[in-house]
Amino acid sequence: MNRALLTLLVGFWKLILFLPRPLHKVFILILGNLLYIIPLKRNKISRKNIDLCFPDMSKRKRKNLHKANVIASAQIIFDSGVAWFWSDEKIKKNINYEIKGIESLVNEQKNNNGVLLFFKHSLHLELDARLLGMNSEVYGVERVHNSDLFDSIQKKGRLKSVKDTCDKNNPIKFIRWLKKGKTVLYATDQDYGLNQSDVINFFAQPAATISAPSKIINKTGCKTYFMNTYIDSGKYILDIEELNLNHLNGSNFSQSLNDFMEKKIRNNPDEYLWQHRRFKSTLGKEDFYA
Repeated sequence: MNRALLTLLVGFWKLILFLPRPLHKVFILILGNLLYIIPLKRNKISRKNIDLCFPDMSKRKRKNLHKANVIASAQIIFDSGVAWFWSDEKIKKNINYEIKGIESLVNEQKNNNGVLLFFKHSLHLELDARLLGMNSEVYGVERVHNSDLFDSIQKKGRLKSVKDTCDKNNPIKFIRWLKKGKTVLYATDQDYGLNQSDVINFFAQPAATISAPSKIINKTGCKTYFMNTYIDSGKYILDIEELNLNHLNGSNFSQSLNDFMEKKIRNNPDEYLWQHRRFKSTLGKEDFYA
């Protein structure tokens, strides 16, 4: 995208965030319905994923879930903007949220225990991270964006949530963080190719699942927690709990983590990022997602 156009769009993005929070919800509904009507590739991907992962759900229910998910995806713009551009004070005043289990995480940090904090890709994950970062010290692992300009905007925004970030292809950096007793946010529910992954079932389907976590845990002796996030009656809930999977190795660990994450996704399936081609390495980028 042209840099001038991107700069203009980001300026407009910041401008609409000045609107009162209740108006954000109105615009999310309007924009979401518009996104559903437009034949976007992302919509096709999410429909394919939902149909694949919920075969026992009726066709009508899958259609309704897909529609709800596409409409809800419009909130990415607003929630990410709030996370990246708003002050802590403004967020506290306008965002209703609760963090469950934060005491256990803070206690691990006080005891200088490294924590690998897993999470799933929710539609509001950027805001989830900001809310967590306002209440505890965390570090993040990310994928560099294709646009240098947007990547700089993204990095600056995320540094309001986390103390520092590192690229997913630089594990040495976050291994050092864990050994120093830091908490590192880490997601495993995307397809990064077969070269660095094992094929592990996810929603009863073979999926390329990154194999690094088990190795990192063995190397650092870190604790493992999971942060499940969802919205309940307009309130953002961050539910943090310790995982009891450290005794498992390799594919057994990955399968148990996938199963655990799947249960959490099923509780609020409309809030999940189904727009990612989760099964591209196993079912085919062109064959399945064509």
